[in-house]
Amino acid sequence: MQRIATLAALAALVAGPALAQQSGLVNVSLNNVANNIAQNLSVDVSQIPVSVQAPIGVAATVCGIDANVLARQAQGGTANCAASTTSTALNQIVQRQIK
Repeated sequence: MQRIATLAALAALVAGPALAQQSGLVNVSLNNVANNIAQNLSVDVSQIPVSVQAPIGVAATVCGIDANVLARQAQGGTANCAASTTSTALNQIVQRQIK
């Protein structure tokens, strides 16, 4: 029994940082990709917000920044990045915000 408890505690320590990385939000500037998102969503670019809050994994993908870097920024306060590309996940976040 003690061995099972030890293994469970070890698994929690290993999984903890990975889960923490996904729990934070990053302010993602959409200035560079607003036209692309508008086209993907079939809306006027004027409807696209200046920025959105996205999960660390989405922000890392669209901003081209390592997720660990964004996670450290989020732990220290507010994490920010500028999207250089878009993704289905980012399009969905924007679509939810403009509805």
